[in-house]
Amino acid sequence: MHLLAITIQSNLTTMGIPLAEKVIRTVAVYAGLIVLLRVGGKRDLAQLNSFDLVVLLLLSNVVQNAIIGNDNSLTGGLIGAVVLIAANGVVNRASRRNEVAVKVFEGTETELVSDGELHHDAIRHLGLREADVRVALLRQGASNVDEVSRAVIEPGGSIVVTLRPGSENATKDDLAVLEAKLDRLLAAQGS
Repeated sequence: MHLLAITIQSNLTTMGIPLAEKVIRTVAVYAGLIVLLRVGGKRDLAQLNSFDLVVLLLLSNVVQNAIIGNDNSLTGGLIGAVVLIAANGVVNRASRRNEVAVKVFEGTETELVSDGELHHDAIRHLGLREADVRVALLRQGASNVDEVSRAVIEPGGSIVVTLRPGSENATKDDLAVLEAKLDRLLAAQGS
């Protein structure tokens, strides 16, 4: 056990970068990536395609040395991982408790459709294709844009659709009401 403690202390001081600097580097890279992802926009999170996946994988490799420098030790990697997880926990907790923090870290929703009309400028600004928006509307029950009261893209990239009254899918309760009416009509005809 004593040998393990000496090895860990040796790793913390002999890999060229002090522990405090590793912590500062990790937090700085984390903050930088948050800013870059916010600037990159909601589309990157909503419509992750194979090109975006390649960029994310390469991005992790690019920032590795910025986080832990030339320290390829287990200890250096674990320090970076612990600091990243801790920083992410702090950001998540802060954004749950404060609406201003939510807007800063996550952003706000963007309206894509209102009263059956596509917002072409907003769609273009987000880097989405209108065809992708139409597919999202179809997946959430709209046969066409005219049936949509409102559609927004959330900060996390999810598209949320609210259909106009009368365009919504029938529920089990709706079917039960119709079944009861039909039973009454059949009973009245049988009498």
